[in-house]
Amino acid sequence: LIVVCWALLLEGAALCLAADDDYNLTMKYVLGGEGGWDYITLDASARRLYLTHRDHVNVLDVDSRAVVGDIAGMHLVHRIALVKELGRGFISDGSGSTALGTGDRVVIFDLATLKILGEIKTSPNPDCLVYDPASRRVFSFSGVGKNVSVIDPANGTLVATIPLGGKVEYSVADGAGTIYSNVEDTIEMVVLDSRALPIKARLPVSPAGNPTALAMDREHRLLFSGGRNPKNLVVMNADSGRIIQSFPIGGNVDAVAYESGTGLVFASTGEGRLDIFHEDSPEQFKRVQTVYTPHGARTMAVDPTTHNLFLVTADFGPPAAPPDPRPRILPGTFVLLVYGR
Repeated sequence: LIVVCWALLLEGAALCLAADDDYNLTMKYVLGGEGGWDYITLDASARRLYLTHRDHVNVLDVDSRAVVGDIAGMHLVHRIALVKELGRGFISDGSGSTALGTGDRVVIFDLATLKILGEIKTSPNPDCLVYDPASRRVFSFSGVGKNVSVIDPANGTLVATIPLGGKVEYSVADGAGTIYSNVEDTIEMVVLDSRALPIKARLPVSPAGNPTALAMDREHRLLFSGGRNPKNLVVMNADSGRIIQSFPIGGNVDAVAYESGTGLVFASTGEGRLDIFHEDSPEQFKRVQTVYTPHGARTMAVDPTTHNLFLVTADFGPPAAPPDPRPRILPGTFVLLVYGR
């Protein structure tokens, strides 16, 4: 059962000062359950939203927010990649024992039925997944293994494992045969040929230290890299590596998104801050809004149809036990937040 809470955004004078096109919280859906979460994946054409939630995936209808399915049997889910022409989805799942076997893997499921079809063994703790239409391959990135597992999605086999030389985080494909990957500990962008598989370049992303989140304006060949230390969003030319602009953002960034229809760039951070920028031209960006969100709302998806933003978080308590300093996620409090204009 989903509990729907309509956000009453009545904050005195602050409401009067808000512009008509500002983003505000419009809906809050309590999904419940236990455990943490990672990336959000939107299937805009099928109007489905995939929410990773520890050992399973919540699948929601984007428009009604009704739960339409659940993909269970995972251990530690990170991301979903969609291969629409094959009718298949792929889930990066960390170490653990399941009915399909043990170890780190990418799980294959049917997009229509959500049933699990198989798995591919990968490097430790597979995290970010990217489908590259140019090579027709799925790329599974491992920060622990410091490499990428290359998968043939048609037959579900491992093609190659490529060392990347550092703790790789989020990655994007340009759709023309190149994949860009943030490497957190070396503070650089690795540029990979998705067909032949050599590393073509390594581009520094400073002043965005410990780069994690990444998005791309494919038309203008721009990369948006979000870093945690220093806390910056960097705008970079994807071909030359030239830094065009950088902006301070909130702490613990985990997602950056670019919306081509509006020219907006979004950076969601775990400290409870959503920074929004506008691409006035490929050489000029400006900050247009800072939205203060609930703590932990660090991952995000953007709906190009409605322009709504989807974020998830939960309520937190004191750390469960030392030496882990992270606050404990309270059971039953996992929520989907919808921000709109």
